[in-house]
Amino acid sequence: MKLHSQDNPSLQTVTGYDQAGVEINAKRYEYSVLVLPETAPRPWPVARFEDLTEEHFAAIEHDQPDVVILGTGERQRFVHPKLIKALSARRVGVESMDSHAACRTYNILMGEGRKVTLALIIEGAKAA
Repeated sequence: MKLHSQDNPSLQTVTGYDQAGVEINAKRYEYSVLVLPETAPRPWPVARFEDLTEEHFAAIEHDQPDVVILGTGERQRFVHPKLIKALSARRVGVESMDSHAACRTYNILMGEGRKVTLALIIEGAKAA
């Protein structure tokens, strides 16, 4: 699914998504990634939703976002609060949604100038 054209090439915009990967500024990634508006996407070592740990979210906390959009794959799934307790303690919102919705929501928040992180799980993906 193509999402929208890129208005500002200096920002990391989701330009497409399917179950096997995501396109950021028309570059394809076939593994789980962390995406921030002003930083190149980086691998996120999560192979499956069930494998999420507190350490995966600690990697996100380092970026100090205001909100985290968690793309959980084909369907929406919610993380256990203990996994995100460090983010919650800093008053960082973590919103779980299916990956299509997560990509769209990230683009909207990024376009509004929000300090947002997209944490996108690509299940069954190749290693980065």
